[in-house]
Amino acid sequence: MSNPFFAPSPLPFTLPPFADIRDEHYLPAFERGMAEQLEEISAITGQTEQPTFENTMLPLERSGQLLERVATVFFTLTSADSTDFLNDLEEQIAPLLAAHSDAIRLDAALFARIESLHNQLDDLGLDAESRYLVERYFMEFSIAGAGLDDPQKQQLRDYNQRLSTLTTRFEKNLLADTNDLAVVITDVAELDGLGPGEISAAAEAARERGLEDAYLITLVLPTGHPSLSALTNRAVRARIMDASRARGTRGGTWDNRDLVLEITRLRAERARLLGFDSHAAWVIADETAKSPATVAAMLARLATPAARNAREEQAALEALAGHPIEAHDWAFYSEKVRQEKYDVDEVAMRPYFEAERVLRDGVFYAATRLYGITFSERTDLVAYHPDVRVFEVLEEDGSSVGLFLLDLYTRDSKRGGAWMNSLSSQSALLGHPVIVTNTLNVPKPAAGEPTLLTYDEVETFFHEFGHALHGLFARVTYPKFAGTNTYRDFVEFPSQVNEMWMLWPEVLENYAAHFETGEPMPTELVAKIQAAASFNQGFSTSEYLAAALLDQAWHSITADTSVADVAEFEASALAAAGLDNPAIPTRYASTYFAHTFAGGYDAGYYSYIWSEVLDADTVAWFGANGGLTRENGQRFRDRLLAVGGSKDPLEAFRDFRGRDAEIQPLLDRRGLD
Repeated sequence: MSNPFFAPSPLPFTLPPFADIRDEHYLPAFERGMAEQLEEISAITGQTEQPTFENTMLPLERSGQLLERVATVFFTLTSADSTDFLNDLEEQIAPLLAAHSDAIRLDAALFARIESLHNQLDDLGLDAESRYLVERYFMEFSIAGAGLDDPQKQQLRDYNQRLSTLTTRFEKNLLADTNDLAVVITDVAELDGLGPGEISAAAEAARERGLEDAYLITLVLPTGHPSLSALTNRAVRARIMDASRARGTRGGTWDNRDLVLEITRLRAERARLLGFDSHAAWVIADETAKSPATVAAMLARLATPAARNAREEQAALEALAGHPIEAHDWAFYSEKVRQEKYDVDEVAMRPYFEAERVLRDGVFYAATRLYGITFSERTDLVAYHPDVRVFEVLEEDGSSVGLFLLDLYTRDSKRGGAWMNSLSSQSALLGHPVIVTNTLNVPKPAAGEPTLLTYDEVETFFHEFGHALHGLFARVTYPKFAGTNTYRDFVEFPSQVNEMWMLWPEVLENYAAHFETGEPMPTELVAKIQAAASFNQGFSTSEYLAAALLDQAWHSITADTSVADVAEFEASALAAAGLDNPAIPTRYASTYFAHTFAGGYDAGYYSYIWSEVLDADTVAWFGANGGLTRENGQRFRDRLLAVGGSKDPLEAFRDFRGRDAEIQPLLDRRGLD
């Protein structure tokens, strides 16, 4: 049987032929893909002609297409539908891929050609995108260590390969421990407060594990859990919170504490080798923030008022509860305060958030109103799992934008959280079509039962689709800039902007209808939701900032710093920031902080609030300019989303907004004045 990765897929949009892909296809495709790309690089560096854009940058951008095909499929599955085979292969392949990346980025001859072009940029007559391509490659190769001597490069290779193994192991441990710590309930009375759909989903999850007459509360990636706001049984809430916080700390095979210590130590040592004081300094040097000091100043500005507001919120919760508030109590009593103060009951909102209506009449509807695009489900196309749906995205004139894949439901083979990724990205140079995916973790109810979303799940739906739109709309020349390939502390901006349409009146009234009666969500409830928009922001800002500051603390250590105890380091870092409130645990503790120890957000978890400055200012712009209109959507699409990574993102923002972003809209939104 021929290997389906060895040639571009014959399917529409070159959708990977998932039905034909077997376990035995991956390793040969990785091996050939890496070999082919190294041959392509060798052909560039082996030339006798002087470097030109055409003989250096263009073949570099065209290189590695087989490797890209197999890698996108493989890592989509290891995240969304893993198996023991894929997990084992990932541990095997991770250091090989790290070595392959180093073989290119540390190639002295290739760097010399890029440097030569960079030195004569003003004389090459390049267009703006081509010039930016040279600048980006030069910067990335420089900070990646291309200028090191040979012994230093070998040390760097050792660091990179070891780190790739450790971060892969961290993710696998987390998935296994998360599954193992799912909370089993045998008495349905203990689920009092949950709705029928939630109870049905818990029963279905138990059945899938072979547990009869039981209910399974599977854990989500953050510390908190959606069920904590509704469960009336305090002991059950405590069991869920304790299970969530125990991940990676119980000893044995899945304990992540030693991995955290080794990962942070190696990252610090690697940063010193590369000429930086810390891993954070190395990472942020090539982000829009530019320095850890800039990030620290912003986080510190927000932390003090956030902690103050949280203490005020806590006092109100304790007055209602009649006892001190513990971590497992906060969501439950804050929901009661929300109901008492604003008469908003998030549990009562769920019948109005049926998943299919949220998708078609909310998420898709807003995109159609803004950008003119429409969506046609392609049941003829097979994705990687039976639950995954495929939609073709169409322009107003009927031409295709690309494919959108939706993977909604949680399963044991899927890691926690929600994300977007690309299976294929547009670039004029390669002529590739666009295929993007959104992956969420919504509990799946029993057959015939409706999927009712929580308020947070609806918000996540809109958020992740914002990433999808970025990937769908980017129109660039070079693969380097395709889709969401932009600075990490900018990439969350488009997705956060898209969250605004969740509660936009024209959108909300179109999708928020009772799943049984079809009655629209009452206008008075909508008004209450909007009035309560800033409620509990002290808590939500504090738990987020605690994680962002913890990430910065781990990655601000130097190569000479000795850390022996993960819990002590966490406690010290949070105390230093004034965010060590036991009732408000950090959104992710170190041992299950996948963003920073496995997910590519190391020293970059600050990106969400950094991007939110741009987001809040953009929301203010839409509000002042007519809101949900085609004209506004086209401006945002043309000047920001379509740009991809092909220009400095802050320049693109200025082009859209007419000025730099201002922080006041963010402070107003979060009540941090």
